[in-house]
Amino acid sequence: MNVNIHHPPDYSSVPQDNVILEYYGINELNFDSIKKYRGEFSSINPNHPWNGLEIKEFLYKIGAWGKVRNTNQEGLTLAGLLMFSEERIITEVLPQFFLEYREILGEKIADNWSKRFTSQDGTWSGNVFDFYFKAHVELKANFNNLYQNAYFTPAEETSALFCLQEPLINALVHADYYGEGGVVIEKKPDLFQFSNPGLLRIPLEQALEGNVSNLRNPNLFKMFILIGLCKRTGSSLKSTKGLWERYGGDGSFDFIKESGLERTILRLHVKQKGISEEETREKENNLFLFSSEEELIMLNFDDKGNSYNNEHNSFSSELDSYNNMVNSFSSDNSSYSKESDSYNNEHNSFNSGFNSYNKKLNSCNSENELDDSTMSPFDDMANSYNSEDESDVHEKVDIVASHSTKDLLEEEINESSSEEMDKKLWEISELARRKKRLSPSVMEDIIVNLCSQKPLMLRELAHLLARTPDGLRNNYLAKLLDKRKIRLKYPNQPNHPKQAYIIIKK
Repeated sequence: MNVNIHHPPDYSSVPQDNVILEYYGINELNFDSIKKYRGEFSSINPNHPWNGLEIKEFLYKIGAWGKVRNTNQEGLTLAGLLMFSEERIITEVLPQFFLEYREILGEKIADNWSKRFTSQDGTWSGNVFDFYFKAHVELKANFNNLYQNAYFTPAEETSALFCLQEPLINALVHADYYGEGGVVIEKKPDLFQFSNPGLLRIPLEQALEGNVSNLRNPNLFKMFILIGLCKRTGSSLKSTKGLWERYGGDGSFDFIKESGLERTILRLHVKQKGISEEETREKENNLFLFSSEEELIMLNFDDKGNSYNNEHNSFSSELDSYNNMVNSFSSDNSSYSKESDSYNNEHNSFNSGFNSYNKKLNSCNSENELDDSTMSPFDDMANSYNSEDESDVHEKVDIVASHSTKDLLEEEINESSSEEMDKKLWEISELARRKKRLSPSVMEDIIVNLCSQKPLMLRELAHLLARTPDGLRNNYLAKLLDKRKIRLKYPNQPNHPKQAYIIIKK
């Protein structure tokens, strides 16, 4: 199908993706992609009024559908086509459209890669939205194992993962899809590379200063913002450079403008360092590798709305703000300790109340000078009500006794239920503890089964499965979150001190 799209003379300086495509409608979209996007949107914005809209109106709100006010023309925008259509249909409008992810984790033999997928391989939709999630999972996969001898501490590793998400989104939303070569993402043992057609629309120096945003595809960017994956601050390049060089040193961040090919390339170099066998063995054996501060930092990073790009945790401020953020996590952690103490105080106040009640009963002894050896507290209480009817007194005594018995029974039941649950969780996770090497699918099934019993924190899962928290988070939990098999208990509060993983009920 031929599509005539007329561009103004200064087309390179205006947004590309707001063009309305005549003759391209809802039927040109991949409905699984739209369903997944709406699921992501509703999980981030559960009470948003757009959740109840019909599909066409929803697409109009997010910028995927367009209308021309002075005519009856309406249809998909170029952004909607890129985000939700399929490769064969997209290339009717954009013949040069191409997305590729490839990685090599060992010796490269000829043109063979360890893993590779493209928008043309026919095994998935081939659109921008699905490519982001597929590539993001692979970029993070085995991060701790692959770079265990690199310069990352657990907290630094979380920042490094942020540095992989930002360039991936930037490559997709800043790409000139009329240009040649397509978007190419590469993962190597010593390098991550993000390449896209089209040059920066502002000088590099200005981009690295931050706070300036000039988007080639603003509607695409808006769609990622709406599901919590990025924030329009104009500081992502500055943040990525600052964080990566903080751990890798000068030269670990390369930004290349290939003017002849009109391509932009970002390279993040991974510098390895030696580590002794003793240190390696200690790291493998230590299930509780993270301090509480580091765990809170890592819980704050996620593929969806829990990204470092959200408003509360944006890296758009000066580089030193990262240290301030870490300190703020420490403050949160301290406040949690205070909260825990307040629980203890409340519990103690209950005990104090209970003790004061006993004192009230025993006060009868001083009034009537009764012998403790012959009278129980309830007898004391009965004798203190000399003016009341004796049957009323006995009735009150029975009520007190029944409540005490009920409380004791409830405590026993709760303790029994807790012990039974602990035993069940221990049995479910037994295979993982016995075998250090399990296939990913088996381990994922075990994790889903555990989370179906009760919400479990990262440390609890690490203890049950005999794995390190960072290994679990990077190799399994992140993928299960992407697959929507589990979710965060507090999705809108990623740094919640009681954050846990819970199963998604179908």
